Amino acid sequence: MSGFLFVVPPLVGHINPTVGVAAELTARGHRVAWASADPGLVRRLAGNEAVVFPCAGPVLTGEDGVRPAELRGPEALKFLWERFLVPLAEAMAPGVRAAIGEFGPDVVVADQQAFAGGLVAERLRVPWATSSTTSAEFTFAEALAGMPKVADWLDTLLHELRGRIGDPSGTADPRFSPHLVLAFSTPELVGSGAGAGAGAGATGEVGAGSGDRIRWVGPSMAPRPAAADFPWTWLDPSRATVLVTLGTANTDVGARFLAECRDALRSRADRVQAVIVDPTNVLGAQADLDDLNDMDDKDDKDVLIRSSVPQLPLLERVDAVVCHAGHNTVCEALWHGVPLVVAPIRDDQPVVAGQVVDAGAGIRVRFGRVTAPKLGAAIDAVLHEPGYRAAAGRIRTAFRAAGGARAAAAHLEELAGATPSKEAP
Repeated sequence: MSGFLFVVPPLVGHINPTVGVAAELTARGHRVAWASADPGLVRRLAGNEAVVFPCAGPVLTGEDGVRPAELRGPEALKFLWERFLVPLAEAMAPGVRAAIGEFGPDVVVADQQAFAGGLVAERLRVPWATSSTTSAEFTFAEALAGMPKVADWLDTLLHELRGRIGDPSGTADPRFSPHLVLAFSTPELVGSGAGAGAGAGATGEVGAGSGDRIRWVGPSMAPRPAAADFPWTWLDPSRATVLVTLGTANTDVGARFLAECRDALRSRADRVQAVIVDPTNVLGAQADLDDLNDMDDKDDKDVLIRSSVPQLPLLERVDAVVCHAGHNTVCEALWHGVPLVVAPIRDDQPVVAGQVVDAGAGIRVRFGRVTAPKLGAAIDAVLHEPGYRAAAGRIRTAFRAAGGARAAAAHLEELAGATPSKEAP
């Protein structure tokens, strides 16, 4: 029996893929615990019985953590690193160190954006694996070769962070473990050359990268808590069903886009029905502004608007997905062989959207400018042109063959068994 400590940021999309891995390890008789700045979120996703060591840390809510909606490109990257990722690592580090001391893990499994996991594990001489919940990081790492100023800036941030919370003599990039990188995707989506140079040049070190340590395990699918009140009988089997979702972190910018989706899909009501996820009721607010009846808008037979949906079971019954190209949503759709219309907003989403298009499994539209007619045309294409569904089916086959949580657990067991006894820091 080995012990595994999962170090995760307070972000749903980064916790969900590890839940299945943790459950698989537990089923195999191993000890599992978590370290997080949001223990309640971990328990909501992983179960109330989860052992969670609390850490301090900012979250992307509240006045100090909200990212301005207009931020894009380099400014968004700067905000993400300087206002969230680096402060999160510094705040979490004492809690991670305490968790390692109390739990005594054989392996730390550190999320790619929870830098404290890798840096503290390296300092304490505990083997660690990277949980890469978005494959975009591999592409971004390779792209840095063409952006030397950005690369130098990131190297400086990570070098200074290591000096504050890690081993100053260490060299590993905290985003890419030197032991094992679990990538929750496959080359069929990401591209055959992805990851070959990941990690090279980080923190001032020039090396061969972490491509030889990447294990493409595919999506980690696990049952999730879900409300029992979804109206399954509303679904009309005589029409195609389209799911529209912007994930859990983009509700601040989604009103216009969701309204365009609603209009595009309602104009196709003779052959299409839509389920739109609207967590903060932005469509209800828009309806009020337009002097529409809110309840009529929400409860008609053509467009169902819900604050949340049981996404995994629903994906078994939809014909297309319109989304922001969030990695989890894309992979969950393709796990079910469902083609996509992707409208990336920020962060890793443009990269993931590019992967979808390059793989032939969907169409990309412009989030900030697309209109209902253009959205409708894209939806028609992925519903009726067979190439998109065929490509999604190929990825579905690759995903399911990769092994998911079982494969990830096996790799972690191998790391735990192959590591020497831990030394004192």
